[in-house]
Amino acid sequence: MMIRLENFTGLWSMAREIDDRRTGQCATLTGTCHFSMDETGTLRQDERGVLHMPETAQSFEAERRYFWRADAEGIAVFFEDGRFFHTFDPNAPAPHADHACAPDAYSVRYAFSNWPDWSATWRVTGPRKDYVSVTRYTRQTVEMEGCDT
Repeated sequence: MMIRLENFTGLWSMAREIDDRRTGQCATLTGTCHFSMDETGTLRQDERGVLHMPETAQSFEAERRYFWRADAEGIAVFFEDGRFFHTFDPNAPAPHADHACAPDAYSVRYAFSNWPDWSATWRVTGPRKDYVSVTRYTRQTVEMEGCDT
């Protein structure tokens, strides 16, 4: 199956593990990710969840938004404020992208081999950052309670 931008549309369960290699702490985020297409063909990604910090026994509400657009190289991802983030080809054998945000470097590897389940693994390094973040997405199905016909 060829994965296209519109294939992401819908509601996904999201589970993220963040392994901070500087502090030795591991945080988790659970929530949802909603992809919705607008009239221009831009896909809006809205993530919402609860970030759990087990070492401190604290939890926080977390959310973020990105915009995805089809382009010649596959899918271009933009920050909420419109700045370019990265481009990836979901149909490449090993989809990946890099983003330099001096002084930090971000590298992502996507895995779509179990579509519609998929994941994104980020490796982030810099003077004050050294972590790996793995997010797994599972499509939510809507149960229809219906009319008997």
